[in-house]
Amino acid sequence: MLVALTTLTVSDSGASAIGRHDDAGRFDRPQQGFAAPWTTLRDGRPQEVNLDPAPLKAAEDFLASWTKPDATGHPHFSGAVGLLAHDGVVVDRYAVGGALRYADAAGTELPPAQQVPMQNDTIFDMASISKLFTSIAVLQLVERGQLTIDTPVSRFFPEFATGDKAAITVKMLLTHVSGFDADPIPSLWAGYPDIPSRRQAVLDSPLKNKPGTTYLYSDINLLTLGFIVEKLTGQTLDKVVHDRITAPLGMVDTGYNPPASKLNRIAATEYEANPPRGMVRGSVHDENAWSLGGVAGHAGVFSTANDMAVLAQTMLNGGSYRGHRILREDTVRQMMLTNYNQQFPDDAHGLGFELDQPWYMGALASPVTAGHTGFTGTTLVIDPESRSFAILLTNRVHPTRNWGSINTARQVWATSLARAMAVEPKAGKDAWTSTLGNASVATLSTGPFTTQSDQARVTFYAFVDTEGSTDPLQLQASTDGVNWQPIALSVSGPGAPSGDVTSLSGHGHRAWWRAAGTLPRGTSVSLRWRYSTDPNYTGRGVSVDGVKVTESGRSLLDGERNPAAFVAEGWHLSSR
Repeated sequence: MLVALTTLTVSDSGASAIGRHDDAGRFDRPQQGFAAPWTTLRDGRPQEVNLDPAPLKAAEDFLASWTKPDATGHPHFSGAVGLLAHDGVVVDRYAVGGALRYADAAGTELPPAQQVPMQNDTIFDMASISKLFTSIAVLQLVERGQLTIDTPVSRFFPEFATGDKAAITVKMLLTHVSGFDADPIPSLWAGYPDIPSRRQAVLDSPLKNKPGTTYLYSDINLLTLGFIVEKLTGQTLDKVVHDRITAPLGMVDTGYNPPASKLNRIAATEYEANPPRGMVRGSVHDENAWSLGGVAGHAGVFSTANDMAVLAQTMLNGGSYRGHRILREDTVRQMMLTNYNQQFPDDAHGLGFELDQPWYMGALASPVTAGHTGFTGTTLVIDPESRSFAILLTNRVHPTRNWGSINTARQVWATSLARAMAVEPKAGKDAWTSTLGNASVATLSTGPFTTQSDQARVTFYAFVDTEGSTDPLQLQASTDGVNWQPIALSVSGPGAPSGDVTSLSGHGHRAWWRAAGTLPRGTSVSLRWRYSTDPNYTGRGVSVDGVKVTESGRSLLDGERNPAAFVAEGWHLSSR
């Protein structure tokens, strides 16, 4: 899981230009700002940054299980390389399965001597994560004053000067609200004879929706942005990315069209019969990027987990790494990590990064958590609030794209890092905690106690990090032990809901809330905290602490003094 410590160091003694941080690895209150701009990655044990290694090991075991055939007769992916980092420390590097494993689309395994195992330095086709490099190149041009995010694309290409296309701006391309369809139609590789005609086809693409009215993820957006970068710099996109991003950051294994000398380190992707490419390895998987010579704004970048870690830490550092700045801090904060798609609540997007997407960010998701995925099976998640990132690189399309989704693995890997972080108890030495998986229920119940009026009150602290309203925490009361009704609660704290509510849910605030409610009047009342999850996605989980029930100054229950008063199913006491 871990590698030896290096001699590189990172300082915790100072504050970044944004402000100081809370203690490492704690979800006890919101953490603000970037890492210190001089933070340099080093390898270390999880315990060095107050992380619990158990969730990380469990996630490794999960990844390993997904490289083995299941009931379908095949694994979810051939192999994977994962990397987790927190507070400048790489706490987990993990490689499992095969970089080259199959001989054909049917999944015929190669003889063991011909297979190539995954290694921590395996090079992957990053697929749509390539879009981040194009976006950074565009924002560098913004910083240089060569365009603004509101510049009409028609300024660069006359094909955008007529009809609704005239309204399309650089910002619309970066946030996928331009109105273009998802992909060029017909496919560039199938419909056009040469690269010039394929490039022209992108510029001539018709709109599917009116600009600004619909979010629709489209490769055409980033293809067009790549052309803009080339037009304004007078250089090819691969050279711009190299000279202005990867070379300054020392990302030695990142770029387009990797050389043949690195083929033995490259993970294979799909066996393709149409077009007749055979087993694709070392050439970009995306057919449209391939038809453009392997260099395109939407796909084509190859990289390693280590290089992507450098890029992630660069973002956490506010745009610089090892003294080399590729973006200003305000550009990273105000453009890449700010949601420009507020009119499309489920599709939060900065200028390049997707934001707050629990379907692959898992419990690291928050309004400023940034990331991207790639069709080949790649994932990058960057969480500025905890100064953490999770990288999962798989070749899930090897040997075929038809073996299914790997989104669960993406969630598990990111969530393992979130669950490794401490949630410090609010009262006393421990708190009741539940970290359920999907489609589960946990209850924390009290025995009955007698109330004599309608003045009985319950107060407690709650730490809530869930997918949303479909994964609620409820405080319920029963006078017969059979029928349970939710208690209306007033809640205070960062990100807490306003008004009286009957359930608690949500993610990203990462702070304890104080909750209070009135108990029903009855000769005998029991309480239970019920946490339930739906079949899709889970967050960090929930914790309850400092439970007190009082009536007219009389104590009916003090959870800190009497933890034995609770019956826990799916909950446990935790000191972190």
